[in-house]
Amino acid sequence: MKIRRQKHAKKTLSFYKHNFGLRQPFQVLLDGTFCQAALRGQIQIKEQLPKYLLGEVTLCTTGCVLKELQSLGKELYGAKLIAQRFQARHCAHFKSPVGGSACLLSMIAEGNPHHYFIATQDQELAEKVKKKPGVPLLFIIQNTMVLDKPSPKSLAFVQSVQANQLVPVHQHKSIEILKEQQGIAKDSGRRGHKRKRISGPNPLSCLKKKKKGPTPPKPAATSPAGKKKRTRKRSKSKGSPMPAQLTTPP
Repeated sequence: MKIRRQKHAKKTLSFYKHNFGLRQPFQVLLDGTFCQAALRGQIQIKEQLPKYLLGEVTLCTTGCVLKELQSLGKELYGAKLIAQRFQARHCAHFKSPVGGSACLLSMIAEGNPHHYFIATQDQELAEKVKKKPGVPLLFIIQNTMVLDKPSPKSLAFVQSVQANQLVPVHQHKSIEILKEQQGIAKDSGRRGHKRKRISGPNPLSCLKKKKKGPTPPKPAATSPAGKKKRTRKRSKSKGSPMPAQLTTPP
């Protein structure tokens, strides 16, 4: 059960770290109800909370919370002693103190710039804290400290931020025009088509053309040198008889 709780806390802390910039040491604002519940459950907040959150923790409260515990008398005297051990953060109610719940809500106003955790057992205060995005909430259940999961308000805030980081639809056309002007437009009709780049003229086509003169006559075909055409002549010999003439009878 303890391992499961730590995995849940680690996952929740990772959400707040990446989306709201929470860093160590984690600053935890405690009210009187949380200190009273820790006293009844014999929970050592200073020792157990850093182990649960897997990091360095700064425990703090406000002057309004201390004055509220003091005004409630002996019933919350032990809770007041616990709260007095923590750092007292300055609030805007020095001259006119307010209730502990109202004071803690004022400390996380305007987007929780100091990245405070709120530790309380007050259900009404917890519901108001959940309506503010980026504020982790701690409470005690069955003598065990529990980090509440991100509220719907925090989840919706993160989704809206991620949506605003995308390029709006009406800007896609202007982006495509800029791409075409820079020569990096893509052919959307064919997948895998290479980028079209504006290139200059072919340097080979810029060469000067040579003027063509009259073509010289082709030389006549001659026989190879040193070879003469042999002609066969019929020689007449002296002793050769002449062919007899045929006569026809009268």
